[in-house]
Amino acid sequence: MTGAEMVIQALHLEGAKVVFGYPGGAVLHIYDEIYKQNYFSHILARHEQGAIHAADGYARASGDVGVAIITSGPGFTNAVTGIATAFTDSIPLVVISGQVPITQIGTDAFQEIDAVGISRPCTKHNFLVRNLAELPRVLKEAFYIARSGRPGPVLVDIPKDITGTKGEFSYPDSIVLQSYKPTIKGNPRQVKKLCEAISKASKPLFYIGGGAILSNAGEVIRDLVHCTGIPCTETLLGRGVLRYDDDNLLGMLGMHGSYAANMAVSECDLLVCLGARFDDRVTGKLSAFATQAKIAHIDVDPSSIGKVVGVDYPIVGDLKSVVSDMLSELSGYESAKILEWKEHLREYARQHPLSFEDSLDCIKPQWVIQRLGEILGENAIITTDVGQHQMWAAQFYPFSFPRQFLSSGGLGTMGYGLPAAMGAKLAREDKTLINVTGDGSILMNIQELMTCVAYGIPLVSVILNNNYLGMVRQWQSFFYEHRFSHTDLTLQPDFIKLIESFGGVGFRVEKKSEFDLALQKALDSKKVAFIEVIVDRYEDVLPMVPSGGAIHEMILPKTQQKQD
Repeated sequence: MTGAEMVIQALHLEGAKVVFGYPGGAVLHIYDEIYKQNYFSHILARHEQGAIHAADGYARASGDVGVAIITSGPGFTNAVTGIATAFTDSIPLVVISGQVPITQIGTDAFQEIDAVGISRPCTKHNFLVRNLAELPRVLKEAFYIARSGRPGPVLVDIPKDITGTKGEFSYPDSIVLQSYKPTIKGNPRQVKKLCEAISKASKPLFYIGGGAILSNAGEVIRDLVHCTGIPCTETLLGRGVLRYDDDNLLGMLGMHGSYAANMAVSECDLLVCLGARFDDRVTGKLSAFATQAKIAHIDVDPSSIGKVVGVDYPIVGDLKSVVSDMLSELSGYESAKILEWKEHLREYARQHPLSFEDSLDCIKPQWVIQRLGEILGENAIITTDVGQHQMWAAQFYPFSFPRQFLSSGGLGTMGYGLPAAMGAKLAREDKTLINVTGDGSILMNIQELMTCVAYGIPLVSVILNNNYLGMVRQWQSFFYEHRFSHTDLTLQPDFIKLIESFGGVGFRVEKKSEFDLALQKALDSKKVAFIEVIVDRYEDVLPMVPSGGAIHEMILPKTQQKQD
């Protein structure tokens, strides 16, 4: 069969159900075979970045490998932001890109670009296929590398002449790579040492990251938490590992984390990191981070351990496996000290809860998120773009299960939310998809509305419209004496007419009393929809740790400052 047929067969054998992409000259052979096959659905995005984000959203919502196909040159460069977004958040993708024929590589041929060179810093691995015989093995390796160990995007760059050449297709049943063997089982002695330290600690704290979700460890982590009663905090990408109403959950930590969570990190005597990477938005000033604590770090990626902070109890292994072993070690765990520690942290939560000052005159954005949670709760998956709305969603939506919250964490990519919601809806048709976005972010990949209309993908984007690049404006307010340099978005399109021009439906909300009906109409329409909510222009995301500040030095809402 031809190389193009091999690509199709490999996707079929790897269980791909949905593939996202955008055709071009270098992948025409592959797209001709897509036309002939009926193994999987192909979704034509309207921009390569949108295709990659959609594959990313599909992967996050389903737990499977996301797949995208793009062409050479600008097709590939358009996709780089999506690939980098997946890389920083450890999302398993296989991206197949077309390349000019082998004989033209290095000649500055039409739409030639060094895809392997450009993508090297933002992929887990990449391949340039140099002959047809290696194509089946490369495709098998790509899927294996993407989904195993610490997941990530893998690029397979295929010259056009290889996809048009015929050869024998023999697809490997399994892959063994001598230089790549992820550790699954944690060292038993290290696990035992950590569990002994937990038993002796007076103020232990579990710090839960996105790795808990990627490793499907949510259930065993819940068991561990309920077995020990140890308080927990989640990162932005760890939201949903514990239910929002779990008595042990202190909320999110970091720059916009809860007061109780940040103070717990600052005062604990043992910090147990479960699949997080000590991101700077979590740690704040490193020299002031968890200064009273011994630190344990459990991660499948050995290069992450000790990379940012010194670690006293390093454990390399799959989080689900390691936590299961910890459960066995801690089965008889009891500690009266924990009750005192938890009550101390509850007092922090009572003194400084996540709250906002509501208003009768305008809609507060936090209220919108709360209301969404009250109406939809566990029935919805939430995607976001990046900015204030992202933080409000993370703070105020009642997340109940892993993979319920999908957002760009490490790269902070505006324009992620709409195409990610599109991919997530195709992965989880049983859930309502809500994209929480801002009037700045939504315009970044607005063209994907057309994809939603073309394929009948129903999702609702709730636009919190403050006519600002809100998060940048907030920083300008706090640190640049209110010099709002190029963040005012007063001049914006009519979002209702805009989505109607694509074939969707739109609703504008200026009063709280209008919101419920607008949401109901949007959901009943079974179409892609906008709900544009006009919110307080100058509302800030609080608490806030200033960049470079210590995690316990938070800017609090004015009402709580007065209380102090």
